[in-house]
Amino acid sequence: MPAAPPSNTLSTRATALVRRIGVPSAVLFAALLFDIVYTTQAALDDLGPRFVDFGLLPCIFAMAACGLWAQKRAAVAGVVGGGVLIFSTLFIHTLHIPPYSSVLPKVTITEVVAGVLMVYYVARRARAGVAFCVVGFLVVAGLVAVFGRYGGVGDIDGGTGTQALLFGLLLLVGPLVPAIAARDRGPRADPRTRRLRRVNELAMGQWPLMGLLGFALLFEFGYTYSNTARGFPILFCSILAAVIAVLSPRRPADALLGLAGIMLLSAIVTPFLQLHSYDYPVPGGIPATQIVAGMGVVVNLTRARGLGQSWRRVAVLSSVVALGAILNSDARRGLQTDPQVLSVLAFAATLMLGISIAVGLMLRSRDSERTQAVQSAVSDAQTAERMALARELHDIVAHHVTGIVVQAQAARLMAEKNPQIAVDAMGRIENAGVEALAAMRRLVRSMRGDAPAGSSEFSEQATTDLGADLRKLVDSANHGVPTSMHLDLPPDLPHEVGRSALRLVQESLTNVGKHAADATEAFVAAEVRGVELHLRVTDNGRATVHRPAGGSGGYGLVGMRERVALLKGRLSAGRGPDGGWRVEAWLPLAAGEDTEGDE
Repeated sequence: MPAAPPSNTLSTRATALVRRIGVPSAVLFAALLFDIVYTTQAALDDLGPRFVDFGLLPCIFAMAACGLWAQKRAAVAGVVGGGVLIFSTLFIHTLHIPPYSSVLPKVTITEVVAGVLMVYYVARRARAGVAFCVVGFLVVAGLVAVFGRYGGVGDIDGGTGTQALLFGLLLLVGPLVPAIAARDRGPRADPRTRRLRRVNELAMGQWPLMGLLGFALLFEFGYTYSNTARGFPILFCSILAAVIAVLSPRRPADALLGLAGIMLLSAIVTPFLQLHSYDYPVPGGIPATQIVAGMGVVVNLTRARGLGQSWRRVAVLSSVVALGAILNSDARRGLQTDPQVLSVLAFAATLMLGISIAVGLMLRSRDSERTQAVQSAVSDAQTAERMALARELHDIVAHHVTGIVVQAQAARLMAEKNPQIAVDAMGRIENAGVEALAAMRRLVRSMRGDAPAGSSEFSEQATTDLGADLRKLVDSANHGVPTSMHLDLPPDLPHEVGRSALRLVQESLTNVGKHAADATEAFVAAEVRGVELHLRVTDNGRATVHRPAGGSGGYGLVGMRERVALLKGRLSAGRGPDGGWRVEAWLPLAAGEDTEGDE
């Protein structure tokens, strides 16, 4: 049964795009798009001089470029980014361009995101001394941007300045902690680095939820500015709720209970803060970020466990939401007791809960279909391996056994007439028996499960060191052609990729010895290029003009293509420009990691 074709929905294409460019770049592009739309709207409205707001765009694009550049040249990009911040501040102050406030006052979203990315990459990749100097320069440039874009020192009040320093400190510590934990410390990966990578992989699947939470937190940041420090406890609870929601796929049941506790704390604290005096938005008694987080956790819980095992915890969360609506939806007069208002809030909450459960069940169904497709692919692969064993049995063992039978019959017929012929036949029978016994031993090792079906002693150890196994394979010279190598392989190559790579090289070299007539040399190259393992096997032989000894099953390339397809890679095989045969394969490293994780 063939595997189901990959879906081509908008969500799938968006996910593929995010994986291709990376989550940091995707967030930066989203911030850039937001700033372009916001600046264009501000430049064309009737408030103030028209088109003057377009003066912010050069600075915004320059900071976005520095944020992207930091992924390759972190230290240099950090210095240039700090200079851009200072220059843009002078530019804005001189031309009286009205900047808008985001997380930091008078600093755009793109500048904030780009600054955070530069701090992260500098702290992670630059040497300690260089990182300290560059991050310090970025902090100074950020302070210049915050305080220098006001008309005068008296234009910024103490509360706004204090909040700017507080949020600036959070934006500085936020990227520094994971960056320091992920710094390279030698060939062996630090356990904290591996944990951080798992968190990053988790975030890759949560980017739509992260985007919604980011926009919700952005608005809460903005309203917190207008309420001095009164809104900070609620903002802190919203940040915790967002973190729990992003990490919820690992332990969705516990995450939902933890989120319910955070929302309960927020609902109880809100009446004592008197936020209604500052028009702090709490729609339905629950902050917007916590609403989005609750929907995300419900989606992940129903996706992982289904509705039958989730409804009790969902009921707990719904009770907390109902309590928050009663306590805070009518903050000016106290408890909400109007039946009509409560019915509207209940309808809205039920609608959002139903949407969350429906999305979760839809994703659960899609995961089930994907699992079935993977199982079908595995079953097909196992069938292909059994067919490989059958071909091995037919092409090698049966060939030798048939030769033994023929030689024995000839010896019996000619023994009386010419005893020397019988002696010679016995020698040939002995050689054929030795070869058949070796082939049978290889098959027994595969069938006992000591190695994957159809593999040999070389591929059994591919999970430890691919480079050493390739050298052992080439040094054995079973294919009979002198072979040189070029290897550039990392020590942490995914096991599934290593096993498949070794099998591909082994099959290619076997074909060299079997089909490449007059070949005097072969060449094997294996190296990692970006996120792929590139394999290349070439020879200088010519095509055979006769059928190979023992015949040919004709399934060699078919099996190689099946192995590459299971890892979502690419395979190219054909005549090279110099007349020899050329086999090239590109195996994605991420495919091997996903396969291991599924196991």
